[in-house]
Amino acid sequence: MLEYLIAAPVASAIFAITLITSLFAFYNEEFYSRATLHPYSVSRGTRIYTLITSGLIHRDWSHLFFNMLSFYFFAFQLEAGYLGHWQFGVLYAASLILSDLPTVQKHKNDLWYHSLGASGAISAVIFSFILFSPLSKMYLMFIPVPIPAILFGVLYLVYCAWASKNSRDNINHDAHFFGAISGLAITIILYPHIIPMFLQQFGL
Repeated sequence: MLEYLIAAPVASAIFAITLITSLFAFYNEEFYSRATLHPYSVSRGTRIYTLITSGLIHRDWSHLFFNMLSFYFFAFQLEAGYLGHWQFGVLYAASLILSDLPTVQKHKNDLWYHSLGASGAISAVIFSFILFSPLSKMYLMFIPVPIPAILFGVLYLVYCAWASKNSRDNINHDAHFFGAISGLAITIILYPHIIPMFLQQFGL
């Protein structure tokens, strides 16, 4: 634990805060309701803070587990090995907000629509990692063999775009998609040299 705190203090803090707030929301219905993103309200200038707080809570234990597992696998090594401390903080906070803005626009007139979870920001973390290490091996659910991270990224974006239009599973696929795009854009802004580094790994 101490190793993580030293090498990746920002990721460690986000991990701990998300766990604490999510667990608190499980047992406090009022907090859960107030922290959840409500595009109808945000688009009308109220509950703006939910662009942040909705990324710190989760629907249930499985939602929390899978998001934190993904965070664990990518966030710590991204901060410690590639991106840096304050840069990781900027990436996570900015993508948390940017990933939800299209949802606010899409559902601005839907009084009953709500969204929550860190998936948008975690998608940004994963895609930032892919820029730095596109040939590392990753797994897709239902595919028992590892595939290159760059292929994972392409399949992920294609699926999110398709699911946003066709799926009825109550998952905010728009946040996943735009979180991933935000992660790519913010990483390139922070590290413009990442583009030639990325291409160099393919011999270009």
